Amino acid sequence: MVTQQDPDQTLPPARPSRRERARAATIDEIKETALRLMHEHGNTDLRFSDIAREMGMTAPALYRYFADRDELLTALIVDAYDDLGTTVAEAREELPVDDLPGRFLAVAAAYRSWAKREPQQFALIFGIPVPGYVAPEEGPTTEAAKRAMGQLKALFSDASERGLLGKPLIDDVDDALAACAQVEHPATVPHGPPLPPETFQACLQCWSSLHGFVILETYGHFDFLPEDARDELFHATVRQAAVTSGFPWPHR
Repeated sequence: MVTQQDPDQTLPPARPSRRERARAATIDEIKETALRLMHEHGNTDLRFSDIAREMGMTAPALYRYFADRDELLTALIVDAYDDLGTTVAEAREELPVDDLPGRFLAVAAAYRSWAKREPQQFALIFGIPVPGYVAPEEGPTTEAAKRAMGQLKALFSDASERGLLGKPLIDDVDDALAACAQVEHPATVPHGPPLPPETFQACLQCWSSLHGFVILETYGHFDFLPEDARDELFHATVRQAAVTSGFPWPHR
């Protein structure tokens, strides 16, 4: 007996063709090769000729996959932001929603671990700008940055919605910065409405503190400290950032 298919039933997505799978695999290999060469050369500059040679291809063949070096860099930067955003979001969601200090520490620790695990991706989005590269205005890199950096803002939004976000230590905000609090950019979207100016400022100060530690450690400036001492300094930095921002934190 033949039954009529429900027209509202969602059909499974079509399986990519062999050609599509081969193209996707080549794009992934190009990206992986580019990141490896950046790591080996110690910079974020890219040349198609170097990538092609490593892959056993001709440089012109790469243009079938990326229009130019900037398009490849844009793809790598989007990947980096998305990887960072996913990493910190997953770390946050592993803890109960009512454990705000634990979620704050988890986000900070995930950010630190990601930077140490992916130094080249970290350098791409937070290091010295690649010579000659200009990101597309309001393009994929901007959207990826919003998704990634909005994870910190989500912590402050959650604490505020629960009535647990206190007054930041520094609550006077210059008009120039207060105006920025109402503009959509990576620190204010996509997690809910804009933060109040004093909280917006505290959120940025918090990120500055955490990022300052991470970038110093990632580039070896804390190597004079043993690992356990670096860990304790990191935890103290996280605690200081949270407390001065008005974020709920248990007393010691």
